[in-house]
Amino acid sequence: MNTSYPYGSWPSPVTADLLTAQNLRLSEPQACGDSVFWLESRPAEKGRNALVQLSASGGRLDILPQPHSIRSRAHEYGGGSYLATEEFILCVLDADQRIHYFNRSNGSLTAISEENPEQGNRYRFADFCWDKTRGRVIAIREDYSADEHHPQSAIVAIALEPPYSISVLVEGADFYSNPRLNSSGSQLSYLCWNHPQMPWDGTECYCAELNPAGDIQASQWIAGSSHESIFQPQWSPDDQLFFVSDRNDWWNIYRFDFAHRESEIICESAAEFATPQWVFGMSSYGFLDSENIFCCFSRNGQWQMGIIAIKEKKLNEIPSEFKDISGVCCHQQRAYCLAASATHSNQLICIQDKNIKVLVQSTSPPTLTEEDISQPQAISFPTSDGETAYGFFYPPKNKNVIPAEDGLPPLLVICHGGPTGATETSLNLKTQFWSSRGFAVLDVNYRGSTGYGRHYRDRLKNNWGITDVIDVCSGVDYLVQQGLVDRDKVAIRGGSAGGYTVLAALTFSNTFKAGASLYGIGDLETLARDTHKFEARYLDSLVGPYPEQKATYIARSPIHHIEQLDCPVIFLQGLKDKVVPPQQAESMVRALREKGIRADYVSFTEEGHGFRQAENIKRAIEAELEFYQSVFKAAP
Repeated sequence: MNTSYPYGSWPSPVTADLLTAQNLRLSEPQACGDSVFWLESRPAEKGRNALVQLSASGGRLDILPQPHSIRSRAHEYGGGSYLATEEFILCVLDADQRIHYFNRSNGSLTAISEENPEQGNRYRFADFCWDKTRGRVIAIREDYSADEHHPQSAIVAIALEPPYSISVLVEGADFYSNPRLNSSGSQLSYLCWNHPQMPWDGTECYCAELNPAGDIQASQWIAGSSHESIFQPQWSPDDQLFFVSDRNDWWNIYRFDFAHRESEIICESAAEFATPQWVFGMSSYGFLDSENIFCCFSRNGQWQMGIIAIKEKKLNEIPSEFKDISGVCCHQQRAYCLAASATHSNQLICIQDKNIKVLVQSTSPPTLTEEDISQPQAISFPTSDGETAYGFFYPPKNKNVIPAEDGLPPLLVICHGGPTGATETSLNLKTQFWSSRGFAVLDVNYRGSTGYGRHYRDRLKNNWGITDVIDVCSGVDYLVQQGLVDRDKVAIRGGSAGGYTVLAALTFSNTFKAGASLYGIGDLETLARDTHKFEARYLDSLVGPYPEQKATYIARSPIHHIEQLDCPVIFLQGLKDKVVPPQQAESMVRALREKGIRADYVSFTEEGHGFRQAENIKRAIEAELEFYQSVFKAAP
């Protein structure tokens, strides 16, 4: 029987327990032989990443038992943390960051990278490539021995026989990624970039010639610059080098002609065939054979899949319900990838001859039906400075509740992290947690987000804390003018860089009545001085060089303008966070409390940048719900 309840206090089937019980995240799919592998993040097992194998017969097997967790911390964000072959699996264990060799025939596990008890483990590894000809693995290595805050990056070769010697192949740049060998092992392609560029700003692709011993004899530049972002260089089965470039404003796929030393576009489209390279091992395309590329691409903020006929340079789209697609790998003329839809969280799927088969369904809440799920509505809206921004609107929805006839729903505006990134439109139980309780949700792809071309992505350069704030406020104005939400009950939430937009919007506008900052940034100066190497110069492009433009940093830092912030805020923070250290939140809490403004502070001793453990995920979202209900006086 349907019952009427006030907005924001609806009884919901999406409980905090459901978020953690069903919240298995899949990542890094690989295929070899007759098996498929992936990582499965399990909140109920203290957030460990389990490596899982699916055999041809459909049997599932955890490669390593608890408490083993596979996770690289290279660049802090990791990725590219294992390599599966038919004989062995190479992986980085989170506990010690050492490379371990798992023998698939006898199940033995051997550490093959050195341990230094006095200094701690001075190396981190990621992004492995199997050099079968020489019995070694090529990988990215970070060396912390000289500077624990700014490690040296290099491409190294690791022998897989005792004493497991490591030799440096390429060094000198600030960052490297994507080392990949052609089929004969005679050529090695890779990406590199230098401060202050981030990989979505500018990277360069090189190709090195290797002698029979595996030493580099010569290298040539293939593509890229400080103003051109190259993504995922990869060899085709017939040893042609492909890559993604945004030289025409969109990340499109190209092929390099070694004979004429020039690149040609393979599929020209106003769509993104890449995504910001926040972690190692990201993949948006693969080769079904020498004539066909399976790919995923983003158009109007939503992902799709297709097959590119290379000779014809033609993209044939594959119709599907999936709107978020990533982690592409191809094997034996099959494509594997992670995909999610508006009604299903991420799944591991297989595509063969355009037929789609779901192999693993990570999250399929049995308590939810399509009648419970609020579907995203793509919107574009005018900004107050005369441009256009984008987002997805989720109206309140709960099949067991009759909305109150008087009044409008409260609005929760969500700011994605990055800030170079984008929101997703697939089933997110955290979004449904709010919409099923009677909150309207606006997930904003503010200017600076990806999926709308480089020009849109670059609009945040030198404007962080300005255009993103304009966009979240303009999104609220648009929904209010449409008569969809209550102007007096508008909150904003975001994590990491999204947390900065939250605090900036609360400080420099009067649009919001409350906010939630999850491991967010209140002091840009502190962030510029005290963060990890990967993002150490990120703010050069978003704000300006530091300390040359110190005045700009102060002007845009909420901590220096507390007198302008006069609404309640809740802060949720991991105490082991190295990306946004806890003092960011703690300084904001002290300043607000000294002013007499409500500032709730919920900290997590064992968490870093983001919450992985079930009890902490539950505690965080329940505290946030109680906070909003208290501020908006919506009785639970």
